[in-house]
Amino acid sequence: MSEEDKIRLDKWLWAARFFKTRALAKTAIEGGKVHCRGERCKPSREPKIGDELLIRSGFDERTVVIIALSAVRRGAPQAQQLYEETADSLARRERATALRKAGALGLQTEGRPTKKQRRQLHQLRDGAQ
Repeated sequence: MSEEDKIRLDKWLWAARFFKTRALAKTAIEGGKVHCRGERCKPSREPKIGDELLIRSGFDERTVVIIALSAVRRGAPQAQQLYEETADSLARRERATALRKAGALGLQTEGRPTKKQRRQLHQLRDGAQ
C-alpha cells in the first residue's frame, strides 16, 4: 500500500464534499453521524475502496459505497466520482424529501394562530385535562 492510498476518513469525507471543513467531518464522525460497515468509527480510520458508509447530515441519511480515494478537494463533479450512493438510499431520501415538502412531519406552519384559533387551542388543552 502506497502513501497515496493511506488517507483519513475525515479527510476523505471532506474531499468527497459531504462536509465543508475537515473539522465538521471530524465532529460528525465523533458524534456518531458516520458509520463504516455498520459500526461507529474514528476520524483516523483509513477507508478502503468498497467500504459502505452511512452518513447522517441534517434530515438526510445517505448510504454510499467508496469507489475511489482522494485527499484533494476538487469540484463537485469530480467529488461525486469518489462514491456511489445505493439505490435504497436514494429511494429513502426521495421519500423523506416528498414527506417534508408535503408537510407530513409538521414542519410547515401557516404562521401565528388568530385570536379565534388561540381560544380553540386553549379550550382543547383545558378540556383534555
